[in-house]
This record gives sequence, C-alpha cells and structure tokens, in this order.
Amino acid sequence: MNVTRLAIPDVFLIEPRVFGDDRGFFFESFNQRQFEQAINRDVTFVQSNHSRSAQHVLRGLHYQIKQPQGKLVRVVVGEVFDVAVDIRRSSPTFGQWAGEILSAENKKQLWVPEGFAHGFVVLSDNTEFLYKTTDYWAPEHERCILWNDPDLAINWPVSAAPILSDKDAGGSTFKAAEVFL
Repeated sequence: MNVTRLAIPDVFLIEPRVFGDDRGFFFESFNQRQFEQAINRDVTFVQSNHSRSAQHVLRGLHYQIKQPQGKLVRVVVGEVFDVAVDIRRSSPTFGQWAGEILSAENKKQLWVPEGFAHGFVVLSDNTEFLYKTTDYWAPEHERCILWNDPDLAINWPVSAAPILSDKDAGGSTFKAAEVFL
C-alpha cells in the first residue's frame, strides 16, 4: 500500500495495491499491522458503518466532542469528495481542511483521526460509503459544523445545492463550535 500524508500531517491518504486481470481484481482493503506502521500509532476499531447516499447529498461536518472517533473511510460504489477539518485548538493546523476524491474506481481510503470534523458530498448518481471507527457512536456527544462555513472556506465541488439533513442544515458555525483543546 502507498500512504501519503496530506496538507494536515495527521490525515493520511491510503492507496492499496490492486491486483487485476481480465477476471476482475483483488486488493487487501485493511491490514492492521501495515495500517499502524503507516500512521505510526496503535489503533483499535470498534465499529463498522455502511451508508448509501444519492447524488448531491452532503453529510457533515460531523464529530463527537466526547468519545471522539477516528475514522478509516472508503467508497465501494460511486464517488465522493471527502473532507477532514482539524478542530484541535492546540494544533498548528487548527481550522484547516484536507479533501480528497474517494471512489470505487480509485479504491483510495482516508484516515481521519480523532479531533477532526468529517464530511463528504456525493459526486456520482449514488454512493455506498464504508467506515471503521475507533469509538462507538454516541449521539449525545455528536456535533455538527456547517458545511459551508465561510471561515473554513471548503472548496466543495458541488454543481447544485447539496441535499442536507435537518441536523446538517442547522450545524454550528466554526467560531461557535465546541472544539478539542
């Protein structure tokens, strides 16, 4: 696998080695030992999630202020633009974001560590999105930052108004958001 640090050094793009021929393809989508060596820390995943979304759906920017979740995300159908926002006040990259196209075709994965808000917008007709988390979902600790907050200035590749949940439409501004120390 090829691992690349993004503009925010704690966020990694992971590209597996894909073996293909006229029968199809094979790749190892996760290897605990290689993953931990690549990000230089021990990680335990406790939950796996699978979502399906239609084109123009934007989910995020989500995080849990307590029981923070690190996420290893990938797409198995379709294509998304995936974003991680550093919300660790003590970080030199506080308030900065990194984004990547993840698709079933490119098979790339993104490691979004604890202390980040996360979101994605669907670029294809529909998408199936898989992610492993390092802690359990805790709705009482879940928070949301507005996807289009001007202080974050995320360059979402949207060609139409995104489809949002009520929670996402009512997210907090970045300045007012609860963040990590």
